[in-house]
Amino acid sequence: MPVASRIAQFTEESYWVRRMFEEGSRLKKEHGAHNVFDFSLGNPDLDPVKAVKDSILEAAGVNTPGIHGYTPHAGLPELRAAVAEMIQKDEGIAVDENSIVMTAGATGALNVAIRTVVNPGDEVIILVPYFCEYPYYIDNHGGRAIKVPTLADFLPDLGAIDASITPRTAAILITSPNNPTGRVYNEQVIRGLADLLIYRSSQIGRPIVLIADEPYKVITFDGVRVPSILQAYPNSMTVSSFGKSHSIPGERLGYIAMSPGMNDAARTMDGLILSNRILGFVHAPALAQRAARRVLRDIIDVSVYQRRRDRFYQALSDFGYELIWPEGAFYFFPKTPLPDDATFVELLKKRLILTVPGTGYGMPGHFRIAYCVPDETIEGSLRGFEDAIDEARAVPSGKMARRM
Repeated sequence: MPVASRIAQFTEESYWVRRMFEEGSRLKKEHGAHNVFDFSLGNPDLDPVKAVKDSILEAAGVNTPGIHGYTPHAGLPELRAAVAEMIQKDEGIAVDENSIVMTAGATGALNVAIRTVVNPGDEVIILVPYFCEYPYYIDNHGGRAIKVPTLADFLPDLGAIDASITPRTAAILITSPNNPTGRVYNEQVIRGLADLLIYRSSQIGRPIVLIADEPYKVITFDGVRVPSILQAYPNSMTVSSFGKSHSIPGERLGYIAMSPGMNDAARTMDGLILSNRILGFVHAPALAQRAARRVLRDIIDVSVYQRRRDRFYQALSDFGYELIWPEGAFYFFPKTPLPDDATFVELLKKRLILTVPGTGYGMPGHFRIAYCVPDETIEGSLRGFEDAIDEARAVPSGKMARRM
């Protein structure tokens, strides 16, 4: 078999996410796209604002000789400086362009960060539920994902994290606003985590790096703000992108921001830049870099997502779904009314509603709904969500077999 056994194993493990994407394509061809209610992917439906579109067109029209050549591996200096200035103003921490590396999206940034700080055999703590590809990114670089449960409200369990730290712990990877739950880790949680990591780093004799995956940082609701990780903990780096905030995920532009208090900061930054190059990214897309500098603040209208959250949450709650109130991002992560999340997702699929079982995020018994979709998709799906939970409740416990 030409496929590596590890990749074959991962392909099977990531079956549900892949399957729902494929099912969506098939069902849309069979029933018409307007009759299929696809909540499976976090692919924003909102258009970029005009300033972003104009900046992309302007960047594409530049005819300066050599404009399409390589950029510095860390990114264009003027863009790095602009990102650093934005972080300084937003978080009140003194970062400069030498703390910023532009990357091929947030996923590229995560791989660069992990490659830089993780030795083969090292452990990286991730919190359950987690973004489904985190274990694969860690494995890419020889690390081992340590999956630590969260509390009932999906906030970090500091006691469980403490108990999971060993001399092999190199990093902890968190995401807030969270995918798949929509939770935002508040200041108290972040300060508690920082204090724990400072104490345990001194105990095990190595700095535990806190990597914060923050592509949804500006997508928060009801006045909620995301605390500054860089300010809270010296051995930290944040990862972000313009995909969700500016609705340009296909342009693959993100960045890593490293705390100026990082242990051995100069060498760590050199490692990030080298990793960006040798992992095959080389540098972030040049056109996207040139377009981004003047539109860092030109984000999408977050109130659209908040309005959708409010409407959808109320409807799902009225139907009887158990779910938390998301404070950011654009996901719900309800409990399934059947013990087997895959079976319930199949009930929804019968009604042409596509969601993803919580098994794919390390937490069976739940399912993820991505509401970055048009309003008519939400409205058109409501009858199906109600019928599915009614059908599930009508079946005696344990009597419904999984339908594949």
